[in-house]
Amino acid sequence: MGRVIAIANQKGGVGKTTTSINLSACLAEAGKKVLVIDTDPQGNTTSGLGLDKDSIDNTIYELIRNECTIKQCMCKVDNIENITVIPSTVELAGAEIDLIGLPEREYILKNAVDYIRDDYDFIIIDCPPSLNMITVNAMTTADTVLVPIQCEYYALEGIAQLLHTIDLVQERLNPRLQIEGVVFTMYDARTNLSSDVVDAVKENLNATVYNTIIPRNVRLAEAPSHGLPINLYDAKSSGAESYRNLAKEIIGRKDL
Repeated sequence: MGRVIAIANQKGGVGKTTTSINLSACLAEAGKKVLVIDTDPQGNTTSGLGLDKDSIDNTIYELIRNECTIKQCMCKVDNIENITVIPSTVELAGAEIDLIGLPEREYILKNAVDYIRDDYDFIIIDCPPSLNMITVNAMTTADTVLVPIQCEYYALEGIAQLLHTIDLVQERLNPRLQIEGVVFTMYDARTNLSSDVVDAVKENLNATVYNTIIPRNVRLAEAPSHGLPINLYDAKSSGAESYRNLAKEIIGRKDL
């Protein structure tokens, strides 16, 4: 059965989509079969993996509206072996209204994913930067939640709210949900602030903190504009090595 990881943090700009793209690509590089589900209306994970959003007929939005099956909205990525994507476009922003009043609306994504879960080693869900019904759907589908935290002053802002949401979902909707852990992003070794943030989070959060820390890296920032994950855009960059190490850590987890 595939392991489903939701990558969530309602604070924007923390490296959530960067982590979704590059962790998925490095898991695939390690020989794992990966499904990436983009649930962010911005669709940056979709374009960051090289898909043209304008040429896609069926997306996560049509799936949620029951206008297609989950297999009908899957897209293969031409230049990346072992990765399939369920894409997103800006239309998804209207899904919250479409879901009003629907029975079992918290489980729409889970019910769809259950059909294909056994076909993949990992299913990575890129969540929107908000705690809405789409995020709740991602968390009812997931086994674990991976939280990227930016190494900057406001790193802990909103984390308490996210953890509270995870607790509520676990209590009321998905008893098996766990916190996968925390991964630090945009780390700048030249500043004291980055190391101070890491220390503060380790002291204040009762969660696994991955040893891998993702550095602030120009090549990581450039890769999405080319529609490539970092391991294909610049395989020898520090960003690529870091995401490979994170993939190895996640594959090696035996306690989940």
